[in-house]
Amino acid sequence: MRTLDTEKLPVLSAEIFVIPLEANRFLIYAPLRRAAFVGNAGVVNLLADLREGRTGGGGNDGETLEFLRRLEIVDAGPETPPREVFADEPEPTSVTLFLTTACNLRCAYCYAAAGEGRARRMSVELARRGVDFVVANAIRRGEDHFEVNFHGGGEPTRNWPTLTATLAHARRQAEAHGLNLTAYIATNAVFSARQLDWIVAHLDGASVSCDGLPEVHDANRVTPAGKGSSASVLRALRRFDAENFAYGIRMTVTAAAIPHLPDSVEYLCANFRPGQIQAEPAYPIGRGAFAPSAETEDFIAAFREALGRARKYGHELTFSAARAGTLSNHFCAATQDLFALTPDGSVSSCYEVFDESSPRAPIFLYGAADDAGGWRFDRERIAFLHRQTVDRRAWCAGCFARWSCGGDCYHKALAVHGGGEFAGTDRCDIIRELTKDQILARIAEAGGVFWHEMPEGIAAGEKCACVSCADGKTTPRAPLFV
Repeated sequence: MRTLDTEKLPVLSAEIFVIPLEANRFLIYAPLRRAAFVGNAGVVNLLADLREGRTGGGGNDGETLEFLRRLEIVDAGPETPPREVFADEPEPTSVTLFLTTACNLRCAYCYAAAGEGRARRMSVELARRGVDFVVANAIRRGEDHFEVNFHGGGEPTRNWPTLTATLAHARRQAEAHGLNLTAYIATNAVFSARQLDWIVAHLDGASVSCDGLPEVHDANRVTPAGKGSSASVLRALRRFDAENFAYGIRMTVTAAAIPHLPDSVEYLCANFRPGQIQAEPAYPIGRGAFAPSAETEDFIAAFREALGRARKYGHELTFSAARAGTLSNHFCAATQDLFALTPDGSVSSCYEVFDESSPRAPIFLYGAADDAGGWRFDRERIAFLHRQTVDRRAWCAGCFARWSCGGDCYHKALAVHGGGEFAGTDRCDIIRELTKDQILARIAEAGGVFWHEMPEGIAAGEKCACVSCADGKTTPRAPLFV
């Protein structure tokens, strides 16, 4: 080993993670460069040397260094980590309306324990005020579009008069101001034929809770009388397909349902045409707080098999926090500027904090409707939420998935750690494994040698001639920096 003159030394210009795969094969990943390839111990050693300010004297280093330069891993200048910039005052152009805490189901794992306690319903006046606020913001910002989402700690169609009146008002506002409107609903799809007709005719899309095979769905998603709800849900899906109505499916996977996940996904793919299927292990909160954990290695294995089956049908299967190629220091809008209204007029930044009685309402409720027809916002609470970024978490610093996962769901982290320092959750293992799969898939899709989303002077599938990237017998000298 020799140390060269510092002015001539190649400089490592990327945050690098080395992830062991199998004997003498390592996934080398530069997330901020959106670049990855599979190499052997030789290239791992070279990267370790570069990190320490050294370079090897072997004749093959030049070829390897040139390959790394073309992937922007060496001598490409400083990287720019993702940093979100927020306005001093919230100016959302999208409103989410938690129309009600009432629900026509009693799902065994419901995060909101929907249907329990006194039902709250949003008034038409409050919903219209929320719409008018985002319309005014769109006009002020010079945008041509606003969005209305119907969601809730219950089933939004259980407040049908407010839902329909609010959308009619939003349509009038869009027409009056020359704006485009999109409107979506998150629903359990247990509603009347008349409501189904209206949804298809008036909304732009839906996210439907459906757990796959009817017997799997009916084991958990039941009416107050204990009857399964799959017949109603499947009727809605068939109608959506017949009308070419845009929808996605949100599957909740309990520990008992994990073995059935591949068959459930195949059932949905073979019989329906959702734009996307999202599978998530049941959260240990709400009615599922004391159920056996589904955040396990078995879930990872079942998801991988289910993903393969979905691809056979040309469908997309996703897990929310595995999203290789995405760059963000936030997981979702909960720590950014989500504008969601509770039935009582509070402003929430989180889909899972739907009213003032929610356990973590003091963290996520950051504003309220005022008596003058406007809104008052707690700027200290907003600033606190904005600071909940993955780059501020010491525990996440060594994780290769941090810039794509964005720190995962802050609400779920609080459910695990309370207000203490984040120290990982069982979901972290799922995130890392599925993100690794996605990176390897991107390499394969790009020709099997490397993945780089912004290549400069290097074509997808071009062979790298350096020995370090080929199979070899070298052993890494340095600890793997993962």
